[in-house]
Amino acid sequence: MRIGIYTRGIEEDQLQDVQMLMDALSAHHITPVVYRPFYEQICERVRFPEPMEQFETFYDLDEQIECFISLGGDGTLLDTVTLVRDKKIPILGINFGRLGFLAGIGKEELTTAVASLINRTYVLDRRSLIHLDSDEPLFGEVPYALNEFAIHKKDTSPMIKIHTYLNGAFLNTYWADGLIVATATGSTGYNLSCNGPVIFPDAANFVITPVAPHNLNVRPIVVPDHNIISFEVEGRSDQFICVLDARKEVVSRQVQLAVKKESFSINLLRLNENTFLQTLRNKLSWGLDKRN
Repeated sequence: MRIGIYTRGIEEDQLQDVQMLMDALSAHHITPVVYRPFYEQICERVRFPEPMEQFETFYDLDEQIECFISLGGDGTLLDTVTLVRDKKIPILGINFGRLGFLAGIGKEELTTAVASLINRTYVLDRRSLIHLDSDEPLFGEVPYALNEFAIHKKDTSPMIKIHTYLNGAFLNTYWADGLIVATATGSTGYNLSCNGPVIFPDAANFVITPVAPHNLNVRPIVVPDHNIISFEVEGRSDQFICVLDARKEVVSRQVQLAVKKESFSINLLRLNENTFLQTLRNKLSWGLDKRN
């Protein structure tokens, strides 16, 4: 069995946890395929199983890798999504960060998680992605996101006007600092911070949420994800910012943009005990009332 391992980086106090993971893989005769910069960072302080392989880009991976382990927070898991792309390799997020909503398995569950991989006692969650089309090349080979696409004004520029269309039909003009189009998975991220609704991960929807709108009667709206959502941006500045998850590009306001559901999906692994409702309660204090 071959398992990919990716992280942005490890803190000194996390080396013991990494060693625990490597020992668990070795005990089950699992071959790790380790992100090369990560290996070079810790190779002199952590014992790796033999044999061991390294990778650096998407092109170094093959379908024989049965799972990818992401060590970090949700941002690290989003990086992993851009590495896996359409290879259909499931991703298991181990929370070495703070909140860990997507990377929901704690460090104390490392050995349990490895045992679940061996025994295949996990649950596979299929997550839709959002794809960006534009008349200029943006975001290289990965013009998609797991959480959201967003349009933002630049820095201290005045608010912008975002004319928004569903399949060519006019939806609304948003006078705002920006606009978010979140997937069902991303509804608990930036969308939630801007008072957007929570959507169950298996719902086939996008949610369109304005950022600091100037109109009191503008609210988020949920639309089926088979729609193509297109935009025209006006403003005093000649440029604005496009965002796919944590990646951003500055573009001209003359650029034409549209988003739709990506043609492939991403598979996230979770332990049987961890449900979406439990994660809402534990991570976001859903329904917490001190009177109960």
